[in-house]
Amino acid sequence: MPRTVVITGAGGGVGRATARALAARGDRVALLARGDKGLAAAAGDVLAAGGEALVVRVDIADALAVDEAAERVERELGPIDVWINNAVAGVFAPFTEIGPEEFRRVTDVSYLGYVNGTRAALSRMVPRDQGTVVQIGSALAYRGLPLQSAYSGAEHAIQGWNEALRCELLHSGTRVRTTMVQLPAVNTPQFDWALSRMPGRARPPAPVYQPEVAARAVLYAVDHPGRREYRVGAGTAAALLANALVPGLLDRHLARTGYAAQQQGAGTPDAAGDEPGLNNLWTPVDGAFGRDFGAHGRFDDEARDRYWDTVLLRHPAALAAATVAVSAAAAALRRRVRAPARRV
Repeated sequence: MPRTVVITGAGGGVGRATARALAARGDRVALLARGDKGLAAAAGDVLAAGGEALVVRVDIADALAVDEAAERVERELGPIDVWINNAVAGVFAPFTEIGPEEFRRVTDVSYLGYVNGTRAALSRMVPRDQGTVVQIGSALAYRGLPLQSAYSGAEHAIQGWNEALRCELLHSGTRVRTTMVQLPAVNTPQFDWALSRMPGRARPPAPVYQPEVAARAVLYAVDHPGRREYRVGAGTAAALLANALVPGLLDRHLARTGYAAQQQGAGTPDAAGDEPGLNNLWTPVDGAFGRDFGAHGRFDDEARDRYWDTVLLRHPAALAAATVAVSAAAAALRRRVRAPARRV
């Protein structure tokens, strides 16, 4: 049966790919974002895929505006069955080069935007005793990255807040559920429109996945919200295990490799190519560039459209077995690293 689904950050990237996937199965999709061109193109994608689209231009950091957007969705599309929080903002720079207002803006969008969206959703779902909220997160919810301190902090905040919220929903006995999808590096336009003060052009650390991979995982979470969390991509699982078992080693590894892994050669064009410094932290960039950015970034030549652990995503027993195996290997490595050298 078609459902009414809200997606924030729907104008590009993972939100855009998820909107298309939902529309392909006939859902009514409310597209929330700031950029007019991205929203218009996303609505066209939804209609072409066979769904029904509603465009709502809103800044997700504005709690009142988000609640008004939810009211409009229910008025025009019907009761909200699923709310997907996806809109984020980021700054690529050392912490000491991020201004206080910039840091606050990333927090307002990437963390409090999720809070605002969830509050608007729950105020309507809980009285009806049905509905699902999906938080789209990333490995940064557990493992911070250098040059992404503001976004890493927001992701950690989402993780802790959503755990608390989930416990409260379970305690209340409601049938409303919240779940979280932790994504790997994804080939999206955010690396062209995020504010960056790195000498090179921003890029996702390898391995990189296509947004359609993320979209398939999000749809699976929408249909199976009983699991508290989904982790997509072998790299995500490996990073989180390493952080849990050998965090100090991982700190030193990222200190050595994290800067180079997140940028291309210095001197290449910034932002979307033509105007250095233009970014979407405060205003959407699709109007400034006069074009729709779409779902994909500029890394199609290396991005993976499949991932080997699909079976693990869908079968918790297999995931548990794989986790135990990797944990045992990591523990053995940690013992080996810590073992004192023997004299010959």
